[in-house]
Amino acid sequence: MQIRIARSEDTDALVEFNQAMALETEFKQLDEAVLRAGVSAVFSDSAKGFYVVMEDNGTVAAGLMVTTEWSDWRNGWFWWIQSVYVRPEYRGRGLYGQMYQFVKGMASAAGNICGFRLYVEKENDRAMHVYEKMGMQKTYYLIYEEETKTGAADDQ
Repeated sequence: MQIRIARSEDTDALVEFNQAMALETEFKQLDEAVLRAGVSAVFSDSAKGFYVVMEDNGTVAAGLMVTTEWSDWRNGWFWWIQSVYVRPEYRGRGLYGQMYQFVKGMASAAGNICGFRLYVEKENDRAMHVYEKMGMQKTYYLIYEEETKTGAADDQ
């Protein structure tokens, strides 16, 4: 298996992964057109982040996205790990851990990354166990959100 930075040719797999993850973890059906535009936007603008995939003989077996957040408290960047998905037939083989180590290596080379963060659906015990096994800890922070009906999705 090979871990690499995703390319635009991986869009179909990443869209599939996001749809499957949303359905599995939150029972949400994502709008494919909006999702495809969102994934494609990452490939068009590196400031939005990047994807990492694990490939097995031409099949994208797993993927994740990294986005950034500036921390004035730490004078460095947090890398947020998002959209983590491993195809069911590849689960239990440590693929996420390998991708996480790959991302950590990239962060070390960048030199200005102060930490890693992610959010997880509150009942996804399996994922929480994996993240804790990788050395991550629950924080004292809660995430609040307000969705809007404006933005790129409505401009299409």
